[in-house]
Amino acid sequence: MNRALPAFMIFLTICTILIAGTPEKVDNFTLNDYNGKKISLSDFKDSKAIVLMFVATQCPVSNAYNERYNKLFEDYSAKNVAFVGINSNKQESVEEIKQHAAEHGFKFPILKDINNIIADKLDAQRTPEIFVVHPTTYEILYHGRIDDSQRESLIKTNDLRAALDEILAGKPVTVKETKAFGCTIKRVK
Repeated sequence: MNRALPAFMIFLTICTILIAGTPEKVDNFTLNDYNGKKISLSDFKDSKAIVLMFVATQCPVSNAYNERYNKLFEDYSAKNVAFVGINSNKQESVEEIKQHAAEHGFKFPILKDINNIIADKLDAQRTPEIFVVHPTTYEILYHGRIDDSQRESLIKTNDLRAALDEILAGKPVTVKETKAFGCTIKRVK
C-alpha cells in the first residue's frame, strides 16, 4: 500500500475544513432569551435582514461596543432590520445576561446559546462577531466585524453599516466578509 495516500487524505481533510470556514447559510433555529421566551430566526421573516450579534457580558471588546449596538439597533430597526444578540459563553449565566442588558438599555433580544450549538454551526469565534442573514432563505449576506476599531475615535470603516445600507438599497454586499476581533467565545467543549 502506498504510504503517501493516508497522508494525502489527511491533507485533503484539513484543506476542506480550512476552505469551508463560514457556512453560506444558517438553518432556522430557536433559543430562549434571558426571560425564557423562545425566539426563532423565522420570527423575523418580515424583516429586510437579520443581524445576529455574538456578544458577551465580560469581554472588554464586546463591552466597548455596547453603545454602538444600541445605535445600530436604533438606526436600522426603523428600517425593518432585526437585531438579535447571542451569548454563547459558558461562564455567563442567563441572570448575568439579563442584568447586563438592563444596565446598557439593550432593546433587542439576547439569546442564550447553551452548549454553543449556534456558535458551532456558524463557526463563530469572537465577541463581537456579526452574521447578517437573509430573513427567508437564511443565506449569510455578511460576516465579520462591526467596524475596524474598538475605539470609536479610530474608526475608518463601518463595515456592518455599509453591508446593511447595500442590502436596504437592494444591492449585493460588496464586502461580504471581514475579520472579527475581540474575545474568544468560551465554549463548553
